[in-house]
Amino acid sequence: MNDIIEILKDAVNKKASDIFIVAGAPICFKIYNSIEHCNEEILHPSETEELIMQMYKLSENRELKLLKENGDDDFSFSITGLSRFRVNTYKQRGSLSAVIRIISFELPKYKDIHIPENVMSISDKTGGFVLVTGPATSGKSTTLACIIDAINEKRKNHIITLEDPIEYLHKHKNSIVSQRELEMDTKSFILALRAAMRQSPDVILVGEMRDFETIRTAVTAAETGHMIISTLHTVGSANSIDRIIDAFPVDQQQQIRIQLSMVLSAVISQQLIPTVDNKVVPAFEVMFVNSAIRNLIRESKVHQIDNLIMTSSQEGMISMDTSILNLYTSGTISYDNAIKYSMNPAQMEKKISMLQR
Repeated sequence: MNDIIEILKDAVNKKASDIFIVAGAPICFKIYNSIEHCNEEILHPSETEELIMQMYKLSENRELKLLKENGDDDFSFSITGLSRFRVNTYKQRGSLSAVIRIISFELPKYKDIHIPENVMSISDKTGGFVLVTGPATSGKSTTLACIIDAINEKRKNHIITLEDPIEYLHKHKNSIVSQRELEMDTKSFILALRAAMRQSPDVILVGEMRDFETIRTAVTAAETGHMIISTLHTVGSANSIDRIIDAFPVDQQQQIRIQLSMVLSAVISQQLIPTVDNKVVPAFEVMFVNSAIRNLIRESKVHQIDNLIMTSSQEGMISMDTSILNLYTSGTISYDNAIKYSMNPAQMEKKISMLQR
C-alpha cells in the first residue's frame, strides 16, 4: 500500500485515532488505545519517504525545510469528504517517519465524549486565565475545541486561536473566530499573542505554553481583562501551577505568583483511561480558583491545593482520584487501571478496599 490517500481512507473507516508510518515496521493504526498492524508489509525507508512526500504535497506543497533542518515538523491538511489530519514527521535512524492524528471535520458533542458540565462551564467565563492540562494524547485539544465552540454559540465575541497546527476548524457562529497557525500565519506563539492584543480580542486560545515569555505575555493579557485559554503537558492543578512558576528565573518567581493568583480562573486536568470494553474515557480534575486558592498560590503553598479541591465539591471542583474512583465504581474502568492512573495509588487501593467491605 503506497498511496497515502488509501491509507488515510482505511484508517478513517476503521475508526483509528492515529496512523504510524515507521521504517522497519508495517503501517500501524491506533484503535481504541491499541496499536494494530494495517497489514504485514514491512516498510522500507524509501517507502516511508514516498508516503511522507505525498502528505507534504497534500498540505499545499509544504516545503520539507523544517523537517530537514530540525529533524521534525508539524503540519495539518484536509481531504474533502474524508477528514482532517494533524501530522508530525520526524527522522529516526536516518529515515523519515510520521505519526498522523485523525481529526473529524465535525466537532463531537461534548456529552458524547463524556466532558462534564463543570468543565463546559468554562465557556461562561468572560475573563481570566484558564489552563487545560494533561499528557500528550489525553484529549486536551478536543476539550478546548468544545469550549471554544460553546463560546462561539453563546456570545458575540472575537475569538482568536493560535495553534501548532490548527486541528478543529471553527465556523463563524455568533462570534468571529480567527484561527492562526504557526509557520503558515505567524512565526511564534509570542509574536502572535502580542499581535492578538491589537486585534480587538475577547478570547485568545494559545495552543501551548512553551516558555516563560509566552506565559508572561499571556498572564499580562489576562490582567487586561481578556479571557486567555492555554495548555500544559502536566497532570494536576498543583503541578500545573508549579510548572508555570518554575518556568521563570528565581528572582521573578514571587512576582509571577502574585500575578497568577490574581488572574488564574480555572485549571482543568485530564487523562484518557482505557475502559473495560476496550475504548477510552476521560477522567477530569477540575479546580476553580477561589480566594483560598489565591492565597495558597501567593504564599507559595501550592502543595495544599489538592486538599482544597477535595473539600470543594459544592463549588464544582473534583480531584483526579475522585473522578477515577467514580469511573471504577460505575464499572467503566478496571481495578488495575484505576490504580495505574491515580495520583496516589496507595490511597486509591484503600478507598476501593473500603468500598468493597
